Amino acid sequence: MIDDYELNTRFQYHKPDERKIKMHESIRAECLKLSFMICANTPECREQALAITKLEECMMYANAAIARRAT
Repeated sequence: MIDDYELNTRFQYHKPDERKIKMHESIRAECLKLSFMICANTPECREQALAITKLEECMMYANAAIARRAT
């Protein structure tokens, strides 16, 4: 069972400090860079779209890790 602390961690707002902002920006920049590489080196197709979607998910979860867990 998920405890109260974990639920609060998952659903509350985590205001970023300057260090976390820089970490978020770095993740976004690298994901954007990879998205351009994927699009430049794969044909337009369902698999390309899925790769970009999964990269968006990856970015989201990496940024959630920073927001929720980085100290």
